[in-house]
Amino acid sequence: MKDGTLMTRVCASPVRWGMLGCGNVAETKSGPALKRAERSTLMAVMSRRGDRAQDYARRHGAARWYDDAAALIADPDVDAVYIATPPDSHCEYALACARAGKAAYVEKPMGRTHDECVRMNRAFEAAGLPLFVAYYRRALPRFCAVKELVDGGAIGVPRFVRVTLTRPVADAERDVDHLPWRVVPEVSGGGRFVDLGSHALDFLDWVLGPIAEATGVASNQAALYLAEDTVSCALRFGSGAVGSGVFCFLAQSSVDVVEISGDKGTLEVSLFADGPVRLTTSRGVEERFIAHPAHVQQPLIQMVVDDLCGLGRCPSTGQTAARTSYVIDRILQGYRQLANPTRPA
Repeated sequence: MKDGTLMTRVCASPVRWGMLGCGNVAETKSGPALKRAERSTLMAVMSRRGDRAQDYARRHGAARWYDDAAALIADPDVDAVYIATPPDSHCEYALACARAGKAAYVEKPMGRTHDECVRMNRAFEAAGLPLFVAYYRRALPRFCAVKELVDGGAIGVPRFVRVTLTRPVADAERDVDHLPWRVVPEVSGGGRFVDLGSHALDFLDWVLGPIAEATGVASNQAALYLAEDTVSCALRFGSGAVGSGVFCFLAQSSVDVVEISGDKGTLEVSLFADGPVRLTTSRGVEERFIAHPAHVQQPLIQMVVDDLCGLGRCPSTGQTAARTSYVIDRILQGYRQLANPTRPA
């Protein structure tokens, strides 16, 4: 654990990772990064389908594979566990890691609800172990540039932020018998707003400080699935800045813009699209084109490994991620109550 300025080594070097889940995220965004990061290696992988785990281990050079999560977590040669499964198992697997004395790195959203996040944080605090969450924009150079500009006063005092994120309906979301888990609330915690909008909210928490107040209106306009498909929200940050967001997953086209306005300028960046960081001030418009690395989670994973080895601090923890889940809960509170009147507020 860490106290003030003292960094404590949690794992030996290299950190030997076990990975739960071998899906699309683990294939390109994170799995290879666990091997490529300094002082890090991918020791074991797990999928409920053993053939998938075996294939992943063969292709990515993991020493062993499992079809049982408990067996991987108990492996004495695994120092830390990356939980890359859908959100409905995040809490269960994280609690098992804490009981086993293993640090964990959990995919986002951290849990389906803020209550699940609280349970996870309490377990790791009681065990004296670190818990990290994969909000990897906190380490990507493009988004670090935005934070550096805001922190450096490039736009003056931040006053207002506006998020617009729209997507057309995906073909798979029209197949009622085989819906993607991301739009099945009991698995994901909601719809694409929870899946994608969580990145926006966590990014703003990081750049502008914690969100002190959030309200929202959500609806299911197309009735393709049970989760919300359109959300608008209002935000107030502890700094006094305010914001708004519109998230629609029924649109004719994709729009992806985060605009942060201050009393001396404006910054624009896309959360998912490959565009520039655009700074507009009285001096004109400046654009910075900053490419992502081949494996987008690698910069954050390196920070996690450095933290585990006592060499640095990771900015995306169970505590920061729980704040994002709390904001999501507040925004969706009314919709969830209408959709499921017996669900606690």
